[in-house]
Amino acid sequence: MELIKLASIGLVLGITTVVPGVSAGTIAVAFNVYDRLIQVVTPNVKKIFAARMFLLPLIVGGGAGIFLFSKLLTVLLANYSVPTYWFFIGIIAGSIPMIYRRVCRSGSAHSGGKAARPPLSAVFCAAVAFALMALMAVVKPAENTTAYTALTPPVFGILAAGGALAAVAMIIPGTSGSFLLLVVGLYRTAVQAVSDLNVLILVPLALGAVAGVLAGAALVRYLLAKAPRQTYGAVLGLVAGSLLVLYPDGFGNGAAIVLSLASVAAGGAISLVFGHKN
Repeated sequence: MELIKLASIGLVLGITTVVPGVSAGTIAVAFNVYDRLIQVVTPNVKKIFAARMFLLPLIVGGGAGIFLFSKLLTVLLANYSVPTYWFFIGIIAGSIPMIYRRVCRSGSAHSGGKAARPPLSAVFCAAVAFALMALMAVVKPAENTTAYTALTPPVFGILAAGGALAAVAMIIPGTSGSFLLLVVGLYRTAVQAVSDLNVLILVPLALGAVAGVLAGAALVRYLLAKAPRQTYGAVLGLVAGSLLVLYPDGFGNGAAIVLSLASVAAGGAISLVFGHKN
């Protein structure tokens, strides 16, 4: 049962990875797997192997989400974009109370893990992070209409660097790797390469992504060890601010309103069910 649950979470993570503006890190937090992922994503092969029963279902589900549901997600975003984004908003909004509890209790061993008021420093981190996400909501980059399809040494370097930056963004809750690919003009290249299974283009993207994931995870581990409450304060601001980035300007018209309301309710319920152990 646990394997099915992890594979299902991986499926959602894979799907959200290809949606600009939706943070896979946020979804991992909402589904209560973020902390464990950060701890096991290291160059330490023994540590990774020891966590294989946790990682493998997530990887399999994530791969399925990326390759099998990319076209379905494209159809949903093209025809039902408003309800689709409300579904993701529901998932993210449902995780906010859980993150707030972590801001209150993280690092408060003297209180026996009981909730306390968040320190002023954590509130400041949350406010700064929220402001950054609000800025991202205003700045909407235009998608590059060209895509790299042939591999040359300069293109290899560009793709590897873009993959690394996107992976670091993906690790940090509230920020979207796909959104960053849009910013640097590589989103269409990545999507087309996945759709066409263009291995030559995917290899440098994947190599860069691996390096970015390892670097991003190491950074988050360091911050959580040194300043857990402030780090979760920043995460709270990023996650709450991501709602502004995803907001689709209303609930739509006619039947779309009912579908949007049902979608946000379903997303919130799923988030609460998967993250209730926090």
